[in-house]
Amino acid sequence: MKLITAVIKPFKLDEVRQALLSVGVTGLTVMDVKGYGRQKGHTELYRGSEYEVDLLPKTKIEIAVSDDKADEVIEAICTSANSNKIGDGKIFVVDLNQLVRIRTGDLNEDAL
Repeated sequence: MKLITAVIKPFKLDEVRQALLSVGVTGLTVMDVKGYGRQKGHTELYRGSEYEVDLLPKTKIEIAVSDDKADEVIEAICTSANSNKIGDGKIFVVDLNQLVRIRTGDLNEDAL
């Protein structure tokens, strides 16, 4: 099993959700986060004064999937979140050793 974590631009969330539904993802966790990568933030103008915005708004998605579905899920996220501009995001893939469904006590693949 894999835990796939994607950090994307917030306005791409609906496209990514639709792409994930189309490949059979049944559940995910979404969080609003802030961060920066190579772009190091940007400057904005407010009431005539310029100021630096160091941390940009991002959306973080976490999905637990079986090993055989991981590549398909990664491809769906890459295709739907890509705008060919800096700051499109990153995908992190981590092995899951154990997964437990709280309600039933199902383990691992059965808990997905």
